[in-house]
Amino acid sequence: MEQNDLRELYIDELRDLYDAENQLIKALPEMAKSATSEQLRAGFEQHLEQTRNHAQRLEQIFNELGEKAKGKKCKGMQGLVSEGKDIMGEDFEGEVLDAALISAAQRVEHYEIAAYGTVRTFAEILGNTQAASLLEQTLDEEKETDKKLTELSKNINFEAAGESDTGAASTMRRGKAAGTY
Repeated sequence: MEQNDLRELYIDELRDLYDAENQLIKALPEMAKSATSEQLRAGFEQHLEQTRNHAQRLEQIFNELGEKAKGKKCKGMQGLVSEGKDIMGEDFEGEVLDAALISAAQRVEHYEIAAYGTVRTFAEILGNTQAASLLEQTLDEEKETDKKLTELSKNINFEAAGESDTGAASTMRRGKAAGTY
């Protein structure tokens, strides 16, 4: 693949991510409002601010590339956001709703981790070190958000199951919780 072709793919992927971030900016307040856990609500609100910064970083990259900051409809994020809305429309309550919201949010994070890792690599190959650094910063924040969601899930998932800190629940908390690898 010629470098010029990779640049076009890189810009196309950046546009996809820009739309994805803007979809999340609209979706995260609804998720925060639906959360019953104060920690989860606060996490969604904090991630909303981060997501606004992610969109601004992408705008900065577009500017440095001499490209207009515009999105290309991200169908992957559209599907993930739609699934999240479906979850909020179900009859789940309390910790079960929170567990479902974490599940939806982690799917989003994993999608973004894959996408940001790819565009960061494209930026490195194309010699765009400033953009690579900005994309790496966002990638690190997405990974950190995923870790925080995993930590929250350790308690919320067991509360949703009606488990206490004894027996299998306690063992699982020290190991894997649902929603982790």
